[in-house]
Amino acid sequence: MKKALLISKTPQSASSLSELLTAEGYDKIDTFYAAYSAKEAAQDTTFDLICINAPLPDENGIELSRMFAQTTRSSVVIIVPQKSADEVNDLLNPHGVLVIARPINKHLFHHYLQFTDCFRARLLRVEQENERLKGMVEDLKIIDRAKLLLVTCLNMSEDQAHRYLEKQAMDMRTSRVNVAKQVIQTYEN
Repeated sequence: MKKALLISKTPQSASSLSELLTAEGYDKIDTFYAAYSAKEAAQDTTFDLICINAPLPDENGIELSRMFAQTTRSSVVIIVPQKSADEVNDLLNPHGVLVIARPINKHLFHHYLQFTDCFRARLLRVEQENERLKGMVEDLKIIDRAKLLLVTCLNMSEDQAHRYLEKQAMDMRTSRVNVAKQVIQTYEN
């Protein structure tokens, strides 16, 4: 289920954009007509796409799109009049916001949204890899702390402590991290 946050000035323009988003597979579309209410909605819900049809009644949409790009994992698209599209693109491109000029070409809109889906999927994979690597670093810290305890409390060399943790993990059929946690629990108390 793909979720979109749509912010537009009028119900008529929101309805047209909502139809385009539905055709692109967005099942749930939350629509707002002002920036302040959209900000609150984005704090409570995770969206795949945030689409801003600028200008809005309470702001031009540029700061709002920049804020969403910095604070959410959503793909952010801003739709602006043709005459200001290049200028807005120069401002928002470095922040990862896709700028679409009005009037909207349905064929190009389809490709733009495919691009945002692709980019978001890659970003999520990078974030998952980052989390996996953070976990590995935390595990290494625990293992190193256990080795230090073995060196200081049992007068082992670092190599002996390393071998001890590996052998215990093998003998107990568990991970080195679990053995390291047991060592820490034993020798830090």
